[in-house]
Amino acid sequence: MRLDIILAGVGGQGILSIATVLGYAAVESGLQLKQAEVHGMSQRGGEVQSHLRISDKSIYSDLIPAGAADMILSVEPMESLRYLPFLSPEGWLVTNTTPFRNIDNYPELERVLEEVKRIPNHVAIDADAIAKEHSNSRGMNMVMVGAASVFISLEFEKLQNGIRYIFGRKGDEVVERNLATLQAGRAFAEHARTAAHR
Repeated sequence: MRLDIILAGVGGQGILSIATVLGYAAVESGLQLKQAEVHGMSQRGGEVQSHLRISDKSIYSDLIPAGAADMILSVEPMESLRYLPFLSPEGWLVTNTTPFRNIDNYPELERVLEEVKRIPNHVAIDADAIAKEHSNSRGMNMVMVGAASVFISLEFEKLQNGIRYIFGRKGDEVVERNLATLQAGRAFAEHARTAAHR
């Protein structure tokens, strides 16, 4: 198996926590893992992206070639469009719909989402709203992991274990809230996939 994911967003939105949960699940599954980050100035809301490569064979490069990504997983809608050249024709774009307006000339959200909807395989999810519904306003990134989980070949239980690993030191309540948001994101994406194939 091979899984190439571009993680995209803005500094401070929890990209590294997403990478850690996915990486933990990969290692627990006995898979190879390579990751490369390019950080913007997170204190100023700069772009942050990471190439995450998972495989059952040796991985020789930590960078994903153009047109080869199985998924773009983005916590910010405009940032999702920036990496479309990396997405394979069969790949999935999974993006949060809540904008992070870090520039003065941020385009109209409606136009951004219209571009997202042009991608044949896409899920657009208001992860911020779902996180708040589960009393976990900072858990938007775990909603996104849940939504992505429907389209990647990592066991859901191992993603849950990744959450227990990275949030365990913060106590059971934080772990449970993040597990709930993970499950909510997965349920949304499962429903969206079913609706798209009707």
